[in-house]
Amino acid sequence: QAQLAEFGGGSVRAGGSLRLSCGGPAYIYKDYYMGWFRQAPGKEREGIAIIDRRGGTKTAYADSVKGRFTISKDSVRNTLYLDMNSLKPEDSAMYYCAATPSIPTPEWGLSRPVVFAVWGQGTQVTVSS
Repeated sequence: QAQLAEFGGGSVRAGGSLRLSCGGPAYIYKDYYMGWFRQAPGKEREGIAIIDRRGGTKTAYADSVKGRFTISKDSVRNTLYLDMNSLKPEDSAMYYCAATPSIPTPEWGLSRPVVFAVWGQGTQVTVSS
């Protein structure tokens, strides 16, 4: 059962920007590692950005989005964000936020969506050329 909820998906032209948001219970934003994953039709779920728990000072990004996407969280508003700039058609996918209580490092979690126990329902992002 999903405990997170994503907002902000939509359609945009290549080169444009979108901000995704993810809301959920307060304890997740304080004590869990959180991340954004995406899945395009016929492809495996891909980790694109992870942020560490508590202070959220450590982040990790997939090479495909590094320098274009930024993950952040507001533990007062219990919201996780993904700012996406310079969007490309290949960024089109269903985007999910997810959380897990413990991973060794954010980089480790990028390639292991299976260890994330809490998920949202997803929000669609479509980038046209």
